[in-house]
Amino acid sequence: MFDVIIAGCGPTGAMLAAELRLHDVRVLVLEKETEPVSFVRIVGLHIRSLELMAMRGLLDRVLEHGRRRPAGGFFAAIDKPVPRGLDSAHAYLLGIPQPVIVHLLEEHAIELGAQVRRGCAVAGLEQDGEGVTVELAGGQRLRSRYLVGCDGGRSTVRKLLGVGFPGEPSRTETLMGEMQVGAPQEEIAAKAAEVHETHKRFWLRPFGEGVHSVLVPAAGVSDRAEPPTLEDFKQQLRAIAGTDFGVHSPRWLSRFGDATRLAERYRVGRVLLAGDAAHIHPPTGGQGLNLGVQDAFNLGWKLAAQIRGWAPEPLLDTYQAERRPVAEDVLDNTRAQTELLSTGPGPQAVRRLLTELMDFDEVNRHLIEKITAIGIRYDFGEGPDLVGRRLRDIDVKQGRLYDLLHRGRGLLLDRTERLTVGGWADRVDHLADPTAELDAPCVLLRPDGHVAWIGDDQQHLDDHLSRWFGKPAN
Repeated sequence: MFDVIIAGCGPTGAMLAAELRLHDVRVLVLEKETEPVSFVRIVGLHIRSLELMAMRGLLDRVLEHGRRRPAGGFFAAIDKPVPRGLDSAHAYLLGIPQPVIVHLLEEHAIELGAQVRRGCAVAGLEQDGEGVTVELAGGQRLRSRYLVGCDGGRSTVRKLLGVGFPGEPSRTETLMGEMQVGAPQEEIAAKAAEVHETHKRFWLRPFGEGVHSVLVPAAGVSDRAEPPTLEDFKQQLRAIAGTDFGVHSPRWLSRFGDATRLAERYRVGRVLLAGDAAHIHPPTGGQGLNLGVQDAFNLGWKLAAQIRGWAPEPLLDTYQAERRPVAEDVLDNTRAQTELLSTGPGPQAVRRLLTELMDFDEVNRHLIEKITAIGIRYDFGEGPDLVGRRLRDIDVKQGRLYDLLHRGRGLLLDRTERLTVGGWADRVDHLADPTAELDAPCVLLRPDGHVAWIGDDQQHLDDHLSRWFGKPAN
């Protein structure tokens, strides 16, 4: 019997598996595909996701395979400079091939002891007071204490649970692929720049070795299970740009729509949802993969605490309470961005107005912090503004703060040098006299780097240790 079975070994499932293994949870990841995807789609890791990688000692490994670019111009592709002084030591975007980030996270989970089985599709589930029975497509039955569906927007786990997935179906569709192009590069660049002035869902970008990344609006909305053809690309390129640029020899072709949906619940008993299984939205702003990885980071330590037996009663329910509002906000901002990408006169007028407003640093900064998830503040109740927010990677006397979070434990930063974590020392580390950079007497961090408490009183600290880390061991 496993402690947790995870359906889906994408970025969310692999990240969750690794987080659980930090706490010695027995994890099995089921992936229906027999082989990783072969096509190379570039995705972007935003600031908060880069911070999470740093917290688990993964950042250097990830940086080897990515390309940095400035952390600006994300919101509806409105080109504005990066706001000065973003509150992060990792204030950039990292472009990285999606198969690479999936492989790195899966490799990390396996190194920590997670089991991954490919070619295993979930076909049924039953749960009771002790655990979940998972039936595979081949008829095999597995047993675990919990099941987490990280199996994408068409999640089988979500459907088997009967959880509603309300929202809007796709109204527009976009074709995306990589292929060789016959036209001269100068002609491509000039024409692409001209078309992009009015069609923001359009580009032809060199990708190396004579290959271009191509993005072009589709003629309409079709069955997404049916891949587009090269002829579909040619027709749409001619319709929008007046030429098909001589495209040929595609590496891969795909389509995506602007469907926007949010699961009504993230948890039903011993079954939970994370990543695209819980929310889907257009890729505008590049938030999807990041949102799923951050779901996993929030859920991992809480589910591990439940399994290890020290979780306070409401802890696991804070996963939905904290992450569902974040997803709601992402869905809303992608809806807004989608409208601003429309070629209609009304949306274009709003786009011009917002472009002017983004010249104000406060507006530009607010939108960047929203897209990159560094502006999130969970509702922990009354307290200083930093409570509920993540703490940036500051200097401490041992080096960097995030280097102290590799084990996925809580952390007390104690400038008073007179407080103690006492009976919680098996779950929370204590660093006395950490740094002059810390503008507070003491800060209690959760394993996900969010500030749980600020103060200098031992009794108040004990109350908050109990709230987040359960009863003391002695």
